[in-house]
Amino acid sequence: MRPSGRNLDEMREISIETGVTRHAEGSCMIRCGGTHVLCTATLEERVPPFLKNTGLGWVTAEYGMLPRATHTRMRREAANGKQSGRTQEIQRLIGRALRAGIDRSALGERQITIDCDVIQADGGTRCASITGGWVALRLAVNKLIKAGDLVSDPIIDHIAAVSCGIYAGQSVLDLDYLEDSEAGTDSNFVMTGAGALVEVQASAEGSAFSRAQFDDMYGLAETGIAALVAAQKAATS
Repeated sequence: MRPSGRNLDEMREISIETGVTRHAEGSCMIRCGGTHVLCTATLEERVPPFLKNTGLGWVTAEYGMLPRATHTRMRREAANGKQSGRTQEIQRLIGRALRAGIDRSALGERQITIDCDVIQADGGTRCASITGGWVALRLAVNKLIKAGDLVSDPIIDHIAAVSCGIYAGQSVLDLDYLEDSEAGTDSNFVMTGAGALVEVQASAEGSAFSRAQFDDMYGLAETGIAALVAAQKAATS
């Protein structure tokens, strides 16, 4: 039995509310159960120096957690004078994931920065950030298209992410914090709407896992990604 009472292949409740901030070119609040992430997209008519005069655009991301996103207060990273290794790893993952779903030539020499701020954490914050980040990106690109600044839509496909793991000896979908903290194996699957893999992170927290167990998690991830893409479509239609 999962702590939440969910079935092994059951996602937490998903909601995506768009237009939650006034100034960002694209914004949404994504809620995956108890994990809530504010995602905003900022458009700039410039690119990093290494892309200047290449005709290629850029999508990047920043990630952070509010001090009381978790059970106890975390000190703001700005107060420490530097980001943690975890924060840097997650925001690089978000950027890589979102770039996999965009034609940078069609975007042109402009940059879109996706900010993902975790309001409340209950497991799967990086996955929610990627899924919600795509929605914010989609909305920002829609503004460019509506303004006539883009000749063609640079977004190739949906990008979403979901966690899977082995909890109490069974493969489960969309781990919450209680499961994640005790899982024997923890994995994150980033996939396109068409079902292609973008990135997989999987690690044995306890004993090693088998190919059959990995395949079970992969199958669960496909189920979860389909549900997340459906939520993305409903939010941006």
